[in-house]
Amino acid sequence: MSTPDATPPDIDPMGPHSGLTPHLAVKGAVAALEFYTKAFGARELIRMPAEDGQRLMHAHMEINGASLMLADWFPEYGPGGDMPVPGAVTLHLQVKDPDFWFNRAVAAGAEIIMPLADQFWGDRYGQVKDPFGHSWSIGAPIPKA
Repeated sequence: MSTPDATPPDIDPMGPHSGLTPHLAVKGAVAALEFYTKAFGARELIRMPAEDGQRLMHAHMEINGASLMLADWFPEYGPGGDMPVPGAVTLHLQVKDPDFWFNRAVAAGAEIIMPLADQFWGDRYGQVKDPFGHSWSIGAPIPKA
């Protein structure tokens, strides 16, 4: 459990009290925190190690002004077996400069799923997959000429 000294004063250790907060399960949550910091400019708010000292039972970060929670996959506390491959959900980042965000994610190791381009619906938009299997879309309205 985090100590009071480890929690920034503007952060409630229980997390957000409204809205919708994705909570991802990954194999290698510490590495995922490092990746999300490099790829998406994440700010780590809370880290709670598991009893084994290797995995994280909970982490809370902020990306682009929104909360994202994260934990290692614990097969011993759930359905067991291998972790399911993420695939039916895409996390969307609506940003001012999609080229910057997309290029930073790719430079950090994200795989391009859909190249960033001007789309017919009026957004500059693309998709990447992080090294942990989660899909991310990045976009912004195309500026009017």
